[in-house]
Order: sequence, then structure tokens, then C-alpha cells
Amino acid sequence: MTNSRSFWVTGASNGLGLALVERMLEQGHRVAASGKDEEALMTLGARYGSQLLRLPWQLHDEKQAASAGQQIGHAWCSLDGLILNAGTTDYLSDDLADSELIEAIVTSNQLAGEHCLASALPLLAKGHSPQVMAVFNRYSALQLYAPTQVTAGWNNMPQWMREQRQALRDHGIGLTVVGPQSLKTPVTPAPAIPEEWTPHSAADVLLQRWPQAEPELVLETLDLTSLWPLSRR
Repeated sequence: MTNSRSFWVTGASNGLGLALVERMLEQGHRVAASGKDEEALMTLGARYGSQLLRLPWQLHDEKQAASAGQQIGHAWCSLDGLILNAGTTDYLSDDLADSELIEAIVTSNQLAGEHCLASALPLLAKGHSPQVMAVFNRYSALQLYAPTQVTAGWNNMPQWMREQRQALRDHGIGLTVVGPQSLKTPVTPAPAIPEEWTPHSAADVLLQRWPQAEPELVLETLDLTSLWPLSRR
């Protein structure tokens, strides 16, 4: 991506989300960032000024997600890209029991994804070659409830995103789903080998692949905490 465009990145506190924000700002894009870590985004704001728009981060709350969309609309009127960092732990509470951690990652990211997509849709419809990229990790891509059930939008967020593909296409919006290889619905015929991704190396590849608007990309990492550090509020 070379021409200046406008993007909204969720889960931008740290790891992959923050690296995506940094790389796009370096490339001259306008970036709206939703992230819990105020310090990291304040540092970028001091450097890039109005090029960075800081937004509410509690996107699993429908009102906060709607407020974020309204702020983008007031600032830019449209949006060219939405990157849902759907592996973030920004939405987890401090008192969450360890036994509830995985399910909370899945459910909170699903709520945030649904709310953000609804909020961003009218802005994306006005954008230039608009696209949504939803990025999942091994946890957030898990199927809830009994694993023997058929994978569907109500029990699996990547599948829910795929079910939005036609509606997005009707608005001229592309969709790329990024995540680990699924044993039930493999994206590639060959097994994907986990790699030692860093936040910036993963961000670089995702942004390089953005113009191709591929429906599916596989991202397997050896260390989830490098791309998605655990954080609690």
C-alpha cells in the first residue's frame, strides 16, 4: 500500500495490533486505533499528530463501538479498511478466572467484531476499494460448545465473518479472514507450519498481502503471546 488511506485497527494496545498501527502510520496512512494501552498510543500520537485518531477500546460494548464509528465519521467521513485484531485480550476483566480465559477471549472478540463491523459498514461503503481483514489466533478461532457440532456463525467467529462475506460484497467491500489452519475446513491442502513471527514481521506480511484482497490467509505462530500479549483491565 502506497497511497494514503484511512484505516481502523482494533486491539491496538500491543503486539500485532500496535505493530499494524505503527507500520501504517510510517507509510503515511491515517489510522484510527482502538487500544487499551494509553501510553503506547500517546507516544505515537505525539509523533504523528492528527494522522492518528485514538478511539474507545471497550469495543465489546455496543455503545463504545458505535461511539468509535461516530468519531471516525466526524473526522474522515469514510473508511478504506477495517482490521479486526480478533485475538486481543484487551476486553478481559482483571478478576477473570483462569478456567474462563479461553471462552472469554472467544466471546469478547466475537462481540467486538460484530459491533465494530456494524459501526464501520456505512463508513466502508463510502471508502476507496474498502476491505475488512479479520485476524484470529488459535484461541479466538476456537469453536465454542461441543466440538462435534457443525461449525457455524453462532459457535465460531471466523465462520461468522465468512457468513458476512456476501453482504459485504454487496456493498463493494472485500473480506480477508486470517487465522490458523482449521482441521475441519482447511484453507490449504498442505499443513501450515508455525513460524517464529514477531509483531512487525507479521504486520509487514499482512500489509503486503492487503492489495490482493485474498479471501483467506493462514497465520500460524509458535508463540501466541508475541503477537497477542495477555492483558487484563
